[in-house]
Amino acid sequence: MTLHGESFENDGPSSATATAPVRESKETLRHRALSRRKRTTAAERMAAGDALALHFPLPLLGADPATMSVAAYVSMGTEVETRPLLTLLLDRGCTVMVPRLGSGRDIGWSVLTDVTMLRAVDQPGHLRPDEPTGRILPPNALSQCGLVIAPALGVDPRGYRLGRGAGWYDRALALRRPDCPLIAVCWPWEVMGEPLPTEDHDVPADAVLTPEGYRRLRR
Repeated sequence: MTLHGESFENDGPSSATATAPVRESKETLRHRALSRRKRTTAAERMAAGDALALHFPLPLLGADPATMSVAAYVSMGTEVETRPLLTLLLDRGCTVMVPRLGSGRDIGWSVLTDVTMLRAVDQPGHLRPDEPTGRILPPNALSQCGLVIAPALGVDPRGYRLGRGAGWYDRALALRRPDCPLIAVCWPWEVMGEPLPTEDHDVPADAVLTPEGYRRLRR
């Protein structure tokens, strides 16, 4: 595949013997993606967030969004701002859950009722998203959701996403219902034309949402 002028080949999920080279390739791609994102401004990220909400496919919420639970996330750093999208989901009546990362690699969720209830997490040396202050739900709360929206540093034509490397979403997505769609969110230039390097535990998304539009994948 090609990203920022350099290329490599990948035909699908790796074998166990290829894990180390694949992880090295992923780390290189993460570094380049994050470097590119640093060129975005706060104003651009907020405008992108407004566009993201505008392009969200409302039919995915069903005939009665008040019966839909959605697992989403609170953007951080140079990610596309997600507060407009979270507000849209809440205004439609959805139950919205966002990650509560806890300490280390613990996974959990909290119900978000208003974006104004988000608070910064004080953990020196670590970039963390703002979190609600309500009750922490267990990891398997994800199984209650009919839609999952997850961040990505890149998405390929098969739906495979490049994460930040901590493995948090790999573990979380294992608890999702088989019929629950997964939407990856990234910047438009992070939608790849060729395959990303993958490992056996990687979970492909069903669609990608960017500030420029929504596209179904793997179909």
